[in-house]
Amino acid sequence: MRYLPLTADDRREMLARIGVSDIDALFADVPPGKLMTALPALPLHKSELDVERALSRLAARNVAASSVAFFVGCGAYRHHVPSSVDHLIQRSEFLTAYTPYQPEIAQGTLQYLFEFQTQVAMLTGMEVANASMYDGSTAAAEAVLMAHRITKRNKAVLSGHLHPHYRATIETVSAMAQHTVDALPPHPDRPEDCRGAIDETTSCVVVQWPDVYGHLSDLERLAAAAHAQGALLIVVLTEIIALGALKAPGASGADIVVAEGQSLGNPLSFGGPSVGLFATRQAFVRQMPGRIVGETSDAAGRRGFVLTLSAREQHIRREKATSNICTNSGLCALAFSIHLTLLGEAGLRRLARLNHANAIKLADALVQLPGVAVLNDSFFNEFTIRVPGDAAAIIEQLAVQGVLGGVPMSRLEPDRPALGDLIVVASTEINTDEDRAAYVAALSKVLGS
Repeated sequence: MRYLPLTADDRREMLARIGVSDIDALFADVPPGKLMTALPALPLHKSELDVERALSRLAARNVAASSVAFFVGCGAYRHHVPSSVDHLIQRSEFLTAYTPYQPEIAQGTLQYLFEFQTQVAMLTGMEVANASMYDGSTAAAEAVLMAHRITKRNKAVLSGHLHPHYRATIETVSAMAQHTVDALPPHPDRPEDCRGAIDETTSCVVVQWPDVYGHLSDLERLAAAAHAQGALLIVVLTEIIALGALKAPGASGADIVVAEGQSLGNPLSFGGPSVGLFATRQAFVRQMPGRIVGETSDAAGRRGFVLTLSAREQHIRREKATSNICTNSGLCALAFSIHLTLLGEAGLRRLARLNHANAIKLADALVQLPGVAVLNDSFFNEFTIRVPGDAAAIIEQLAVQGVLGGVPMSRLEPDRPALGDLIVVASTEINTDEDRAAYVAALSKVLGS
């Protein structure tokens, strides 16, 4: 066939060469429950027009975030992105998602990545940042591997309040490397204290800040406890705008800071693409994954930019590489950098204050409803409520009324039924008084109050 050039004999020869009996053996590491056993329930042959109609019908079932009162967060947030961001990233000089292999040809690309690194280092309070990662979760997994290389240990302690998707990513990568992961259980009613889980075998402790339930913990005490045992503190942020209001993690003793940068410059876009942020201390720079763009001078003394450090497996021997990540989220990093540049420090602080104020207003309104409790004493723009009944069912009923009311924890933690009455609610600058009133009215109706 035109698009399937290999014969059955070709395939048998290839499988024999790599030492497996059949194609299924290539997928042995995939959990059985994740593999499809049959073709999806879709027609095999349709005309282009029929395909367009079918996909349009499917798309029409989606509810656009901008069309309803929207309070969903939990790692991906709806913020206002200035139209100038989209206009600038679509210029022909920028419209590529890839870092060039001949960096000297693309000085503009290298310069904006250099500026991006500077912004990330300043935001996180760290000394050096790389030219981006895929997203926040893979950045967290890479941070754990980096900590193992630095400490010469291989046990990571994961906060019970770390986003479950981040935890799963770390566990998957660690399983492939045969490393140990100690994932603590959640206690959503209060901020978590991980210090008791750290011992002399611990390589690193990974904590989200604010955590997945919205709580703010004491990073300085945790950093001191980790350092006393020779371990590193890895701080994860899923909402980077929080750093417009909170103390930079680097100033609290963090050794590695990773974050999801989607909130700046990047719309939700059905879940991606996004941009991972990665920053650390200068002493650890040789173990940092990804690439670093540096400033230099050319033969004529003019300012220029180069790839200063590229310890990835495409550039050096695989056994010496710090990571097998082969690219970065260049276009998303550019959008991040443009948005943050437009805001400036004062603008970011104002934006953070507006997010926090809107969240407080919503929490104060929801807690007035009978049976609804807010679990947080402190939070940024995201908090957790306990509702009387099945949170997932309540969320579905709210959606029917035109309110996307948050993320039920049962969706993130299906194996923990005790969390079935919890909803993580986010409120950003896009929420209006009318949106909050609609949420309160819809929830009141669902709860029969």
